[in-house]
Amino acid sequence: MTEAGTVWNVPEPLETVGVPVDADTTIIVRRHGNPDGQRLVMSHGNGLAVDLYYPFWSLLTDEFDVIVYDLRNHGWNEVSPLERHNIPTLVSDHDLIVQAIDEHFGAKPKVGVYHSVSSLIALISPTMGSAYSALVMFDPPIRKPNVTDQGFDEAAIEKAAITRRRATTFRSLEEFSDFLAYIPTFQRMVPGARELMAKTTLRKDPDGKGFTLRCPREYEALMTDYARIFFLAVDFESMRCPLKVIGADPTLPFSYLPTLDLSHVSIVHYDFVPDATHFLLQEKPEECAKALREFLAHMPEL
Repeated sequence: MTEAGTVWNVPEPLETVGVPVDADTTIIVRRHGNPDGQRLVMSHGNGLAVDLYYPFWSLLTDEFDVIVYDLRNHGWNEVSPLERHNIPTLVSDHDLIVQAIDEHFGAKPKVGVYHSVSSLIALISPTMGSAYSALVMFDPPIRKPNVTDQGFDEAAIEKAAITRRRATTFRSLEEFSDFLAYIPTFQRMVPGARELMAKTTLRKDPDGKGFTLRCPREYEALMTDYARIFFLAVDFESMRCPLKVIGADPTLPFSYLPTLDLSHVSIVHYDFVPDATHFLLQEKPEECAKALREFLAHMPEL
């Protein structure tokens, strides 16, 4: 698939639209791929950017109408006030964005393809999935059956504390990607993904002192604090569209929040990617794309 020295260059979108979600915030929504294809709507995990998932969604653009967007205070979006950076606000953003996609790009059935916290947002939306013909969730932040509520809280608190100690500025993109190479969490990624992470999660510091995080560490940590509360609001039994959950390898120790509660396996279509962590879309993009295609192929009504 890729070789050492690979450089991932995300192409310019076919179309771009700014969606105002409140007085301070506009979400940039982009269209890639085949406008005549089945529509996929994608977003990303906490502190990341949807363009970081290009090794995955680039495999889909020949066939699918791929709509991507960053969560507020991430990626292409400007940073807005911290007090509005919470799960209920992101749920409201999601609902407005889904509506705007139909208004700007034309209404047609949509398959939501979400990772981590964006999965949680779609799952607890008041629409209960009715805006989609199907939902595909990659490693949603919902506790495993052998992890107690206390254990889940402790993992989230530890993750938030680590985030609040993160460096905030880097002299260059190379310094950041080289730093990632020493962290076990990022060592399984496909060649070029760490460099892509530098390009998509950093922006030039306005003071000209190098590069700074697009999503400030305080925002990322706050989202981790909120996620551990809202996972209890997920009600798979009330969802109004088919669900596919693709998890990380359940036999591996996780460096992030625990994954799917497997007691829901009778309600959702569940699968996992062997030898993949929470960053499965950057580690095993071909396997993830195959799992998505297989699910859609068995949903003839889509």
